[in-house]
Amino acid sequence: MKKLIKLDLARFITGFTDAEGCFLLSVARYKEYRLGWRVLLRFQISLHKKDKALLKQIQTYFGGGSISTKHGPQTIQYYVESVKDLAKVLEHFDKYPLITKKRADYELFVQAFNLIQNKEHLTEEGLRKIVAIKASLNLGLSEELKAAFPKILPVTRPSVLDYNIQDPHWFAGFTSGEGCFSINICQSSSYLSDFQVQLFFIISQHSRDLALMESLVSYLGCGRIKKVSTRPNEVNFVVTKFSDILGKIIPFFKTFTILGVKFKDFEDFCRVAELMQNKEHLTDEGLDQIREIKAGMNRGREFSDLK
Repeated sequence: MKKLIKLDLARFITGFTDAEGCFLLSVARYKEYRLGWRVLLRFQISLHKKDKALLKQIQTYFGGGSISTKHGPQTIQYYVESVKDLAKVLEHFDKYPLITKKRADYELFVQAFNLIQNKEHLTEEGLRKIVAIKASLNLGLSEELKAAFPKILPVTRPSVLDYNIQDPHWFAGFTSGEGCFSINICQSSSYLSDFQVQLFFIISQHSRDLALMESLVSYLGCGRIKKVSTRPNEVNFVVTKFSDILGKIIPFFKTFTILGVKFKDFEDFCRVAELMQNKEHLTDEGLDQIREIKAGMNRGREFSDLK
């Protein structure tokens, strides 16, 4: 078994942000502000409330920002808004770059940050530059902003070409956000127990990051890409071959650890893999044990924790 390698938190956070982070630019009407518009930048990560410890770890790393529980009963959010604290966030991502298409949002975010830092958003020309940036960021302009700034031309959205995974800590962070360790149990007459047990390692991502997802196959030396017919904007990287789960996926994450609640799912995933390796899934007792483990994983863990 490979030895656990000390976590490179900086690269982990970049991978986790590629999965869960968001760079937001808000332009909203406020009579109290010069020109009648308030401009606000916000970096945020929203998670289930049980991952508060992970968000606090990220907050400590950046040395600023706040944690809020005002976004729903099950949601907790880490966010950074002040220019001073955002400068630390930008310094990190300049040193440890994002590699998904989210990097384009980040680069637009930096353009807006530079305008705000230089107070240009307080001028008519600077405000129009901000709105032009927002037009290419995330979901673009609201109908209100389109009506208020009818002649705005969106800035060119940056191209993201360097999508190759170069660091395993990045991948551990990305998996902590987007990965899923699951177990499927279905009836099958081909097995002595009349049930087949199958392990799934899945990473889901928007189809715009198809090239990155395809690179996972060569990076990990296993798996396949699967498109979801019911969700045309989603693409999945899937590993189901038991020898790959046992020989590649599990050893990788035992070496480069996952953080947050998802680590508990990985531990349960490993327990089931061990039972299967020992052929215990072919017995009634072993199958019952696997059913119990499965019931407490993923969303089942959420519900069991509420009892």
